[in-house]
Amino acid sequence: MFEQMKELITRYVEVDPDTITKDSRFIEDLGFNSYDIMSMLGDAESEFDVTIDEEAIMKCKTVGDLLDYFGGQKND
Repeated sequence: MFEQMKELITRYVEVDPDTITKDSRFIEDLGFNSYDIMSMLGDAESEFDVTIDEEAIMKCKTVGDLLDYFGGQKND
């Protein structure tokens, strides 16, 4: 899932995928703006087969936070 996430991230911001870690922060480290994040999350819903709660997702500041959230939201 981490490799898929890195690929998804690079669709929205210009960053070397090899520099993305689970501790990378979306805004501070990867250069996302709020529009990029919302667009990426829309794609992530279908790619990872999850339903995103906007209030809960706002607590995800790092790539690892988002992966943990997705892991707990997998639809059956």
